[in-house]
Amino acid sequence: VHPRRTGVVGLVGEGGATVSSVRVKHGRDVKPRVKLESFSSVSLDRLGRLRTLLGSLVLSVVLGVLVCISPSPSAFIVTRFCLAAATAGVYLTLYITRLELCDPSLRLLVTMAAGLTTVAGELLLLGVALGCQSWRGLLGVGTAPLALFLSYGVPGVFTESPRWLLLSDRATDLHSLSERRERERDDDGFTELEAEPPSCGRPHLSFPELLHSRNIWKNLCVLGFTSFISHGINHCYSSFRGDVRGTAPGFYWTYLLSVCSGGGAWLQLWITVDRCGRRGILLLCMTMTGLASLILLGLMEYLSESAITVFSVLGLFSSQAAASLSILFTAEVIPTVIRGSGVGVVLALGCVGRLSSPLMDLRNHYGYFLHHVVYSSLALLAVLSILLLPESKRKPLPQTLADGEQYRRPPLSRRRRDNVPLLATPNPET
Repeated sequence: VHPRRTGVVGLVGEGGATVSSVRVKHGRDVKPRVKLESFSSVSLDRLGRLRTLLGSLVLSVVLGVLVCISPSPSAFIVTRFCLAAATAGVYLTLYITRLELCDPSLRLLVTMAAGLTTVAGELLLLGVALGCQSWRGLLGVGTAPLALFLSYGVPGVFTESPRWLLLSDRATDLHSLSERRERERDDDGFTELEAEPPSCGRPHLSFPELLHSRNIWKNLCVLGFTSFISHGINHCYSSFRGDVRGTAPGFYWTYLLSVCSGGGAWLQLWITVDRCGRRGILLLCMTMTGLASLILLGLMEYLSESAITVFSVLGLFSSQAAASLSILFTAEVIPTVIRGSGVGVVLALGCVGRLSSPLMDLRNHYGYFLHHVVYSSLALLAVLSILLLPESKRKPLPQTLADGEQYRRPPLSRRRRDNVPLLATPNPET
């Protein structure tokens, strides 16, 4: 179950009292997720994808058991926070490993399939929550399947990322990888790696070189800013009617609308991103997000209930598409030597953006309008910054910092005339 969603159920508390419509807010899980995503991102680049995944899985299983047997509410809260952080590490590791094992033409398809699987898990979460009778049972059911994935530690079940091995000093694994490439030479799965020369030594990361990699920092800052805005403004659309009209929307309706719009966003990305490019679709999504916010804020008094619903769904759809695409974009333009850190930073900034969602529900939504205005202005600023990003459609993943520096913004206007006169078509009249 993806750790980012909220849940609402009618559960039985510690003393037997029924707790109805209990909502788990985003902010309760965001702080530990930010901390462990930062730690997991560093361990991904230093220890490898497999070791980090196994460590996060072990922590998730152990903390899940501790949550179920926690003797006091304070212990329950602490272990619940740590469990959310551990599952975030599992999500980050699987995301990067899945992308590095794919052929360039299949990255979007595999990422879309994983996103739809996450949507299915979020829909299943609602049914499981309604069937459980306590928070302990719900969290136990959610973490029990993670124990099955500990079998990834068996040799040969879950292989280490070939890209990370090519930059590491593990000679034995490199030798086994070479033998596997010889046996599967006819397979297209290693086509991209065949064109890259093997490297030796530990993953080379020079901090002075990293500090002077201005293009990588520029791409990381733009994508992190986009992730922060798209994740933060998402809550504005999901609860817009209740905030501006004073009527509290049903939680089930809000939850299902948010989850279904996320599934629709993944389908829209699958259809359009490979045709129009990552940068173009991200620019379109952020433009739609900003326009929907401006229309809802400026013309709310002149809009009908149906129009408010349409623009709210449009903003929710476009913001979720921008959030998903910004993470995929980051994983494709950040080099392998710091890919874990880069994607972890962007995911952590998205969590920081969601930190503001509980603040909107304080003091009868008095700060909602200013909150939405600030995010709308930042969304329009993000539209301008996206123009500075490169295009990564069907391009190989960068390995080193030098490769990442080569991912630059394409020219705004392309020359139509041929600059090679010897290859020009001759005039038959001369």
